[in-house]
Amino acid sequence: MQVSATKKKKLIALAIFIVVFIGLLVFLFYGDNFNVLKEIFNTNATKDQIQDSIGKLGIRAYIVVFILSMLQVILTFVPAEPLHVIAGISFGLWKGMAVCLAGIMVGNTIIFILYKLFGTKLTDYFATNVEFDFNAVKSSNKLALIVIILYCLPAIPYGIICFFAATMGMKYPKYILITGIGSIPSLILDVGLGHITMSTSWAVSIIVFVVIILLLILMYKYKTQIFKKVNEFVKKNQEKAKNKVGSYNPFVFKGLGSLILAGVKTKAKVKLKNNVGKIEKPCVVLCNHGSFYDFIYSGKILFKEKPHYIVARLYFGNKKLAWVLNKTGAFPKSLMAADLETTKNCLKVVAGKGVLVMMPEGRLSTAGQFEDIQEATYKFLQKMNIAVYTIKINGSYLAKPKWGDKVRKGALVEAELNPLFNAGELASMPVEQIKEKTENALKYDEWQWLKSHPEIHYKHKNLAVGLENILFTCPKCGKKYTLKTDKNKITCTECNLEVTLDDRYQLSGVEFKNIAEWYNWQANEIRKEINKNKDFSLQSEVELRHFSKDGKTQTIFAGNGKCILNKAGLLYKGTENGVEIEKLFTMESIHRLLFGAGENFEIYEGKEIFYFVPTNKRSCVEWYIVSGLLKE
Repeated sequence: MQVSATKKKKLIALAIFIVVFIGLLVFLFYGDNFNVLKEIFNTNATKDQIQDSIGKLGIRAYIVVFILSMLQVILTFVPAEPLHVIAGISFGLWKGMAVCLAGIMVGNTIIFILYKLFGTKLTDYFATNVEFDFNAVKSSNKLALIVIILYCLPAIPYGIICFFAATMGMKYPKYILITGIGSIPSLILDVGLGHITMSTSWAVSIIVFVVIILLLILMYKYKTQIFKKVNEFVKKNQEKAKNKVGSYNPFVFKGLGSLILAGVKTKAKVKLKNNVGKIEKPCVVLCNHGSFYDFIYSGKILFKEKPHYIVARLYFGNKKLAWVLNKTGAFPKSLMAADLETTKNCLKVVAGKGVLVMMPEGRLSTAGQFEDIQEATYKFLQKMNIAVYTIKINGSYLAKPKWGDKVRKGALVEAELNPLFNAGELASMPVEQIKEKTENALKYDEWQWLKSHPEIHYKHKNLAVGLENILFTCPKCGKKYTLKTDKNKITCTECNLEVTLDDRYQLSGVEFKNIAEWYNWQANEIRKEINKNKDFSLQSEVELRHFSKDGKTQTIFAGNGKCILNKAGLLYKGTENGVEIEKLFTMESIHRLLFGAGENFEIYEGKEIFYFVPTNKRSCVEWYIVSGLLKE
């Protein structure tokens, strides 16, 4: 039987570790070294006897303590405190700390290497015996503080703490820095105790020793409560970090925005216009949403006003991206769902005389035309009764559509800031009037706008690629999900349909002039199906994903099952974290199912996301369309 290359490397590494380990043990127990060790750890030995014994070893004393410090990390059953106290007695505070810390750092490094090679067999031990919420801590941004707390608590071997830190997935420099700093407070305590014993009277030493012992006893007795408090702190901090209004770092906001905008400008022409000048604060700024880059265009106009954006909670699932978003003044929202936390954050921005920026459509445009706005948005504006502005953006969808990759060369994007409502006039204005005026200010149709710009021509080697994720019905044979794209061509695998998309997004070879006409036609075909069949439903096998707990990715696998969408709502039947469930999202609770083109459809419940990946990913847009039609 052949051994894999990876397994060979592991076996070689293990063999080297064993050889070195045995060599260190031989050194410790060789000749006078062993006799001196016996004297050092003799419980009846006085401090003078310990110093004399250490003195017999000379330079070897430092090596012995270094090796023992390293071994007490690797051998988790070896207590660290006695050795550190002895180091304080023998070498004094600073030398004792330096020798012990050097040994600890080497031991920490060995733990890191062993974990990377041999995996997580100690995870269950740690989670069970330390009574710690492993997953919560793993995603916490207070990891360094938590590691320090663990080092200060009794009954937790250094090696276990190191192993725990290694499982956090951090790179070695960060790992060694955190574990090194984390060990320092307890190291100062232990070595300091030995130093006090050496440099003061026995009476003072005994008093200090008794006080420390009492503190350790109390901490051990109440360790469950301590861990509970730490767990609560981690979770509270975690939620606070995810949901708070961004702290707004102008360097991150301007730097990141300028960098992305500079990239866009290498391919597209961007015209930004402020027709207001200095805006009144607090205020709300409403933007239409044809492209993800609308955040950049509007942000450039509003930069000096330090805007706070409401952003889909999905993007806060990744802790690195969440950090960036928080530094740009953003905060999360569970889209198309009630979210009390977001409402509170909106009120905080307004109370602080800030600028609140909303994309009230709540999703990217699918076909380059205005999407509807939830009624709750207009009621919110009425209740706030503050100044409202709009940023109308044209051309952003055509520059970078929801279904396409990269910005198209030759594109033009225009964005204008205009006043909509004055402060104080909304309280007495009917909601219907607010809605009418808002929609008139934000409504856009990219295809009509394009007609007014005959000079624009879009260049991209794969201009049509991705369209199969929003255009799913062949107008010639009527089959679904038979369309495929290549460069600027759309063809059907079931008939001889061949459509060309030109550099102005015009279609030839089909009765539709543009993408929106085709998209709206297929939506109307589904409407006919629903009207004919009172038992109409959409069904698919799906993979369920939830927000990632460690924050390394946005979502993680949570189960498999089946989704059924009908007039009653969206039903999921399958597994969730290993448990069989049936979950119904009623149609009353659904405004629209959100979707990623060719990726997923999703719905929020509170602060959790139900992210469904269907067997046929091209069907995601149909789930979106059907949810809207059933809502009608």
